[in-house]
Amino acid sequence: MMNISAARRRNRAVTELNIAPLIDMVFILLIFFLVNTSFTKETGIDVSRPTASTAVVKNKATILIAVDSHNRVFMDHREVDPRAVRANVERALAENPEGAVVVVADKASSTGMAIQVMDGCRMAGAKNVALAASVPQDQ
Repeated sequence: MMNISAARRRNRAVTELNIAPLIDMVFILLIFFLVNTSFTKETGIDVSRPTASTAVVKNKATILIAVDSHNRVFMDHREVDPRAVRANVERALAENPEGAVVVVADKASSTGMAIQVMDGCRMAGAKNVALAASVPQDQ
């Protein structure tokens, strides 16, 4: 007479799925995406930057401040009062003392507002303050 339970165990062992290689592959993909992902800081608004032939790419801008065409100031995806730029930059510099500040001003914004924002950044103690521009398309 044949043992039925032993035959079931044999069949069950054949139908099991080994997921260890699948988990290994998922971890390899996770590591790949973590290593190759770049985190871009944004100001929270779209700004039409002015063009400059001498513009250079700055990779280490940790504090971004935007001025839109209506002279509103944005920092970390929220609108801030221009008089509060100094306090916000001081707080950001406390977290990252070597941080560089980039003011991204719209072409249509007033020069006076851009200068007021840059002045607030310097009064906050920022040593590296730059004004963002785009490289012309024909270059």
